[in-house]
Amino acid sequence: MIKGFKEFISRGNVIDLAVAVVIGAAFGAVVSSVVDALVNPLVGALLGGTDLTQTLVVEIPTVAGGTAALAFGAILDALIKFFAIALVVYLVFVLPMNKLRERAARRKPVEPEAPAAPTEAELLTEIRDLLAKR
Repeated sequence: MIKGFKEFISRGNVIDLAVAVVIGAAFGAVVSSVVDALVNPLVGALLGGTDLTQTLVVEIPTVAGGTAALAFGAILDALIKFFAIALVVYLVFVLPMNKLRERAARRKPVEPEAPAAPTEAELLTEIRDLLAKR
């Protein structure tokens, strides 16, 4: 069992995945920081608040007599963070990898096509001819 676990852990894919998760978490923190410190105050100021998460708040009455707050600004904040992270991941990771694959595909020698296998009709004709020769 330990040997199997050791083989599983030492595979390249698992290590690559672990590195990707750690880098992704750190990258998400950086993007969240930029959005929190730069984008949210700017958008919040345009919408009349101090921060995006504090704007577009709608209070509704509750059954118990108090109020509950619907924070639409916080939802916009999460959407901005998501799209910012997705855009940067695309520009930093996906786009360059696609370019590398295209270059590798262009450099790869073209393999000659294998001869087409005979069709069923051709095989039956050949069998008929062989039987006729007997």
